[in-house]
Amino acid sequence: MQASHRIPSPFAIALAGLVSLGVAMGIGRFAFTPLLPMMMAEGSVGIAGASLLASANYLGYLLGALACTFQPWIARRLGWAPAVNAPCLVRASLVATVLLTLGMAFELPAAWAALRFAAGVGSAVAFLYTSSWCLEQLARRNEPAMGALIYVGPGAGIVASGLAATGLVAVGAHAAAGWLTFAVLAAMLTALAWKVFDGRNAVPAPAVTAAGAAAAKPVAATAGGFELGLLGFAYGLAGIGYIITATFLPVIARQAMPDSRALDLFWPLFGVGVMAGAVLASRLRSAGDLRLRLAACYAIQAVGVAASVVSPTPAGFAIGSVLLGLPFTAITFFAMQEVRRVRPVQPASTMGLLTAMYGVGQIAGPPLAAWLVARSGNAARGFALSLWIASAILAFGAVLYLLLARAYPMRR
Repeated sequence: MQASHRIPSPFAIALAGLVSLGVAMGIGRFAFTPLLPMMMAEGSVGIAGASLLASANYLGYLLGALACTFQPWIARRLGWAPAVNAPCLVRASLVATVLLTLGMAFELPAAWAALRFAAGVGSAVAFLYTSSWCLEQLARRNEPAMGALIYVGPGAGIVASGLAATGLVAVGAHAAAGWLTFAVLAAMLTALAWKVFDGRNAVPAPAVTAAGAAAAKPVAATAGGFELGLLGFAYGLAGIGYIITATFLPVIARQAMPDSRALDLFWPLFGVGVMAGAVLASRLRSAGDLRLRLAACYAIQAVGVAASVVSPTPAGFAIGSVLLGLPFTAITFFAMQEVRRVRPVQPASTMGLLTAMYGVGQIAGPPLAAWLVARSGNAARGFALSLWIASAILAFGAVLYLLLARAYPMRR
């Protein structure tokens, strides 16, 4: 007799989503940041090389998001079934993250850009299908607010990788040891979430009879193309707004305060802010215009980006790291929930579109910073100018959300 299959609780689903995003985002995407100073000290890369590796990862993230966005269209064109097995794709992406992170431990600089590109693709797939599947399953279990806990994952991954990198620096380890450490950590976390991402764990959509469909309240009207375009553009601004700091924070801190003992703590502080912001987002009531919340998040992040320029001191960097992190995943959570509101039917492709716009912004950030550093006489001046530009972009994004809320009021 076949054993009965136990459906996981809402908390188990949220925890698995948290772990999945911790691996895919906190390690697959952002492990590079705390290891970058080690790689630069060893002479493996310079600012231009670091920008190339970062942009390769973000380009992979963009293309992965686009592939997820257009998957239904491609499937229809090729005559395939348009549905995808989201839990299976999450599992595959997590395994790929482990292997690609391990690959960076080998002294093969010619392959590093390809590895970072592939890691970006895996991060996008894991992010989108973890988000869409977990949020859908939590909604069907009448626990939609618990979905915000999923976005604690990237912060937890950032804290873990940052503290691990701090320990490695303290013992004089090489960057290769860091990549190996992160690969082992990613494998252990993947094992924790593995059982939940099983197609048998899904709660199906409730069946609707003909009579029930006639009596049911209609879903919210789908937003028009222009409104969705503005939403996607505004979301994309967050990508370029945060990414310069998120890529070069330890390097920027070393430029400003080469003798500070707190240099390796700013990146974990960013992760703590990410975790705290996700928890706070989960405690907010669901009622309210999410675009106003997004505007507030952008404003907070704009201040965080500018803080280290206004006050290039340990306090300024610490405050800036926390303020940059607080809205980081809250922005994603609110934006994905807004997509579910304006596109209640099959929102995954629209989520992919927004993620792709975010990816475009991320790709633009590191080359912009590298170009300004190369032409500003010294690195500190170039980084300062790039951070001012990023802060202004975030402020513009906040204004854009306010205009969206006014032009397209919520339907009551």
